[in-house]
Amino acid sequence: MPTALPRSRILGTGSYLPPVVRTNLDIEKMVETSDAWITERTGIKERRVAPDGIVTSDMATAAAKAALEMAGLKATDLDMIIVGTVTPDMPMPATAVFVQQKLGAGVCPAFDLSAACAGFVFGLSVADQFIATGQMRHVLVVGVELLSRVTNWSDRTTCILFGDGAGAVVLGPADAQPGDAKPRGLLSTSILTDGSLANSLRIPGGGTVQPTSHTTVDQNLQFIQMKGQDIFKVAVKNLLSASRNAIARAGMTQDDIDWICAHQANKRIIDQVVARVEVPPEKVLMNIERVGNTSSASIPILLDESYRSGRIKAGDTVLMCALGAGISWGSAIVRL
Repeated sequence: MPTALPRSRILGTGSYLPPVVRTNLDIEKMVETSDAWITERTGIKERRVAPDGIVTSDMATAAAKAALEMAGLKATDLDMIIVGTVTPDMPMPATAVFVQQKLGAGVCPAFDLSAACAGFVFGLSVADQFIATGQMRHVLVVGVELLSRVTNWSDRTTCILFGDGAGAVVLGPADAQPGDAKPRGLLSTSILTDGSLANSLRIPGGGTVQPTSHTTVDQNLQFIQMKGQDIFKVAVKNLLSASRNAIARAGMTQDDIDWICAHQANKRIIDQVVARVEVPPEKVLMNIERVGNTSSASIPILLDESYRSGRIKAGDTVLMCALGAGISWGSAIVRL
C-alpha cells in the first residue's frame, strides 16, 4: 500500500476590512435603485470601501499579520506566499511580492493566483500540494480584493454588489494535536474551470486584447462587466456539484459538516445551495449583509470572523465553496 501524503492544516486566520462603510442608502444617491431592492435581490445592506492611500497589498499584509500572530509564527517562517486577487497593486510584479516586502518575509516563492471569487479555494489547493509533498512547511494564502476601484459606480447592476477586504490563512503540516479525536486539517479539495462563459464576468480593458488607451477609459472598459443571469444559472449547479464532490472525497456525508462557509456573492445563491446540500440553515455562516461580495477575500474573511468570535471551534468541520469569473469554482473541507 502506498503511504498516504500528510495533510496540511490551518494554523492561523486573519482578516482586514477597510474603515469606510458604504450603505445601500448611500448607493441610492448614486444610481437608480433602493435599499429594499438591493436587500431583497442580494441580501447586502452595506459594504466596505478602501480610502485613498490604501492599496491591495496593504490590506493583504494586515490580514496576513493577524494570521501569523494566531499561528505563533514570524514572517520569516514562511516558505511560500500565494495571493489570490483580480485587483493587484499593478500588472507587474505580483502583489504577493509587495506583501512579502511589507511583512518582512525572507526569500521564498511569492506569486499571485487569478481565479476571481474562487481564488482563495484555488490557493488552498495549491498550497496543500506543496505541504503534502514536503516541499514547503508554512504557506501563507491570502484572498484580497480592492473592487471599489474596478467598479463602475454608475452601473446599477454591479455597484450594488462589491466591497473591499482581505482574508488570510497560514497553512502548515497537520501534526497530531493533544486530545484530537479526529484528524485535523484540509480533508479534500475540488477545483474546476469552464471557459465557455468567460465573457459573462470580466474586466475587458487593460490587457493585451484591449490595452489601456483613451478609448478604453472613455468606454469604461477598466471596470467590471457582468451578465448576472448567466452567472446565477451556473452558480447553484456548480457549487452544489463541487460541494458534493469534496464531501465524497473526504469520505463524509453532509451530516458530518458542522459549518458551511460559502463565498458571499448573493444570499439567494447561498440559500439554494444549502437547501440542496441538505444542511440545516443554522449551520450556514454569513456576513454578506455588512461586507457585500469581496470576491477572493470573501471566504477567508468569514472564516476568520467566525473563528475569532467562537462560533467555529477547534475540531469543527467546515465546507467552503466559491464560484467566480472564468467560470472557476471549487470547494474544500477542513477540520480546524
